Amino acid sequence: MLKPRGAICNLDCEYCYFLSKEKLYPGSDFRMPENLLEDYTRQYIEAQQVPEVTFAWQGGEPTLMGLDSFRAAVSYQEKYRKPGMRIHNTLQTNGTTLTDDWAQFFHEHDFLIGVSIDGPGDLHDGYRVDKGGRPTLAHVLRGVTLLKEYGVDFNVLACVHARNARHPLEVYRFLRDEVEAQFIQFIPIVERDNVTGFQEGTAVTARSVTGKQYGQFLSSVFDEWVRRDVGRVFVQIFDVALAAWLGQSPGLCIFEETCGGALAMEHNSDVYSCDHFVEPAHKLGNMAVVPLAELANSPQQWRFGQAKRDTLPQYCRDCEVRFICNGGCPKNRILTTPDGEPGLNYLCDGYKAFFTHIDQPMRFMASELAQGRPPANIMLHLAREEMERQRRFAGVGRNDPCPCGSGRKFKHCCGGVS
Repeated sequence: MLKPRGAICNLDCEYCYFLSKEKLYPGSDFRMPENLLEDYTRQYIEAQQVPEVTFAWQGGEPTLMGLDSFRAAVSYQEKYRKPGMRIHNTLQTNGTTLTDDWAQFFHEHDFLIGVSIDGPGDLHDGYRVDKGGRPTLAHVLRGVTLLKEYGVDFNVLACVHARNARHPLEVYRFLRDEVEAQFIQFIPIVERDNVTGFQEGTAVTARSVTGKQYGQFLSSVFDEWVRRDVGRVFVQIFDVALAAWLGQSPGLCIFEETCGGALAMEHNSDVYSCDHFVEPAHKLGNMAVVPLAELANSPQQWRFGQAKRDTLPQYCRDCEVRFICNGGCPKNRILTTPDGEPGLNYLCDGYKAFFTHIDQPMRFMASELAQGRPPANIMLHLAREEMERQRRFAGVGRNDPCPCGSGRKFKHCCGGVS
């Protein structure tokens, strides 16, 4: 991930973990010089041994570099592109700075844009505010409208936090129906409560989502998605889960057995092990001094990536959902296991509940794919199951004994199944 303006942003989102990184560079103008941009482009392309290369632009707010800087960036990409190589660009933005010129540029150069939206109204505006503490959703939606008008591909990154965690369907339906997002990521906010801004300590802020809340949020969204939106809306964690149920690699760093492939570069070409570990202990060096490929393949980075697997507690190694979870992101491994071993993910109970909840639908969809049929067949399958259930329990009162023979009241047994 390239951060050409470092932590500089026009917003002041209360849960943002990156704004504090400004303290690492006192007195800096937080702007990548063009000579470094060109050198990065050259080195990054030269290091690739694959036919398709993706440049990922993040921040802060990367559009604050200005459009001319990105015009220069794509010109350098073309200058150093290897014969037959395809180059892609992704850019994560808060959406408030977008204009017709930006949208036209993104369209012309086939940028994939990620826009941060946490839901409707106060669910977004509660934490995502500008430097004056004012709400931002209306400005974001104007930016999304421009992307649509110019035919720019975009996805939505929605953070799940204390304010919106109890409103999963309101968030999902807003993104699906109002924003018309076809690709959605739900990112849990686990914000360390310390003075350093680094991944230190075990306390989290009140803005953080709990593991239980995150699991319930995902399960509620999944239950609606699996009944009506399979093949129409793509939710990252659902796609990742299906890959795992097919026996494939999850394909997302937080759920892989090891990590270390998602390095971050600051505006001055300092390189860090990960976007979530931009801190002195995880600085690999500077690209202007040590070649980028050498930094990415350094022993320090190798140890960082292997530690994800090597420090996994036995409690996680024995877990039935390890094949998809693999202990989650190292930044959130701040709890101890029931037997006292450190390194349990803060979101463990949520992950375990969610992955257990989706097991049967995932098995069905994986089977359909394995037999050359679309996973969207799950929607018809569940609809038929619901019709059979309604037929079977027609006329049964809520307080009647459940017809299944459990001995429980219908409302506490099959009548409580959604």
